[in-house]
Amino acid sequence: MKKVIATSALGLVALGAHAQSSVTLYGIVDTGIGYQSSQTSLGSTSGGRSVIKMLNGIWAGSRFGLKGSEDLGGGTKAIFQLEEGFNSATGAQAVSGLAFNRQAYVGVANPTYGTFTAGRQYTSYYTLLSPYSPTTWLTGAYGAHPGDIDSLDTVYRVNNSLVYTSPSMYGLTVSGSYALGGVAGSTNAGSTYSAAIQYLNGPFGIAAGYQRINNAASGGGAWDANSTTSNAGAQAGVSGINNGYQTAQAQQRVAVTGGYAFSAQWDVSFSYSNVQYIPGINSKFHNEAIFNTAGAVLHFKPLTVLDLAAGYSYTRATQSNGISSSARYQQFNLSQYYSLSKRTGLYALEAYQRAGGQTIGTNGTSIINATADIGDGQNSAPSSSRSQFAAGVGIIHRF
Repeated sequence: MKKVIATSALGLVALGAHAQSSVTLYGIVDTGIGYQSSQTSLGSTSGGRSVIKMLNGIWAGSRFGLKGSEDLGGGTKAIFQLEEGFNSATGAQAVSGLAFNRQAYVGVANPTYGTFTAGRQYTSYYTLLSPYSPTTWLTGAYGAHPGDIDSLDTVYRVNNSLVYTSPSMYGLTVSGSYALGGVAGSTNAGSTYSAAIQYLNGPFGIAAGYQRINNAASGGGAWDANSTTSNAGAQAGVSGINNGYQTAQAQQRVAVTGGYAFSAQWDVSFSYSNVQYIPGINSKFHNEAIFNTAGAVLHFKPLTVLDLAAGYSYTRATQSNGISSSARYQQFNLSQYYSLSKRTGLYALEAYQRAGGQTIGTNGTSIINATADIGDGQNSAPSSSRSQFAAGVGIIHRF
């Protein structure tokens, strides 16, 4: 009996030495106060009023999560991540009904063959383009391109997705993702797929990506708004910028981002995107609508504890669906971040946007004046006029 116990104990010790595992608890709490010069409900162009309110996750979304790995031998590891977003001002879930709304996936990783994961996660398009996104120093709430129309912020995550990312080879990384729509009789309906490539070489980096989001069809064959595989079925970045195009059969994005570090104190990043809203059977609009956006961000670090940034972006839509004066948006951003410690910081943000031209209204047919919608923090409450100013201050702690 003692011999059996001893053998079992030795086996457990050997197994523990072979299959080492780790689990990390982490999180962010970010709360601030913001001012918005004009606020109205999405789809309305009247009744705008200025507002001062407590805001959650201005610099970075408040969250907590678990991530871990287990050594499977030969350099291969099993990995997982579960991440829940929450409103630090109220304690509510960031997305009602989703326990791990930010990420929930499991997979395997190998330094030679790359990483493969399955679950709710970011697309390859976002993952490889994000290092040079305008949100890095300007935040998504204020600094994302108008309405985050090109999905370069972290708001859009995909259910039922499979993602493969290669290891870096001479600075080159490639990635591809596919999300199953799960619609009976149609493999394509409700699916999302993307591909991206990134190249890093010292102070210079550049990335390019493609992403397509397909809506699912109802019983009558019409394409339904908000029927993709993202947040609880919601479409990506619905805002005052693209509100009239929710009945698109598909959204398609092509983008390039890049940057260069001149020194430890100065760096610049740039981005260009082409976003297409493609109509289908019974879409309320009839011609493809295209939005082109170009932007740049200058980041300056005069002190080890202080980061400053300034950014500009210009978005213009094509003439389509009876619009002769296409919508255009100019956005100006400033940000200041002061590090109290490695984990805690104070920040301030300022943004102004001016809109011009015309766009499609909520019903998908009427032509209305384009109105301002700064970043993606105001997506549910854009301006009722062509101009909007927003500013915020807050504190963030990471654990």
